[in-house]
Amino acid sequence: MYLPNIELRTHLPLEIVEAIEGDWDGIADSSIDAAISEAKGYLSNYDIVAIFAAVDAARNAILLLYIKDIAVWHFIQLANPNIDLELREKRYNRAIEWLEDVQAGKVVPPLPVVPPTEENPQPGKLKFGSNPRRTTQY
Repeated sequence: MYLPNIELRTHLPLEIVEAIEGDWDGIADSSIDAAISEAKGYLSNYDIVAIFAAVDAARNAILLLYIKDIAVWHFIQLANPNIDLELREKRYNRAIEWLEDVQAGKVVPPLPVVPPTEENPQPGKLKFGSNPRRTTQY
């Protein structure tokens, strides 16, 4: 598993996690799954199978941090005992901004890219455009 729920403890104290989960096991796992799915939508130029198959130290640290922020945001929506929602919302928004920057090509993280195949020799985003329109007077 890319992100075991025990690792959310870096972003939320254990007593808060227990207060939200109560007797329902798997709520944190559902939040993590939602966060990973959300992030995958922004990382289409990268080999998401290889990225999310990584474990422990092989995971990209900044992506892991942002996945945790997104997962915590989804998790705390269930209840908010003693949680600073404003801080969590800012961290969630920052994680989404970073993913959008990666998607736009403004940030290029050291993540594995989609390997070329016979059907798709140049995978990734296709960029196209033209020169700006010019007006000429004679």
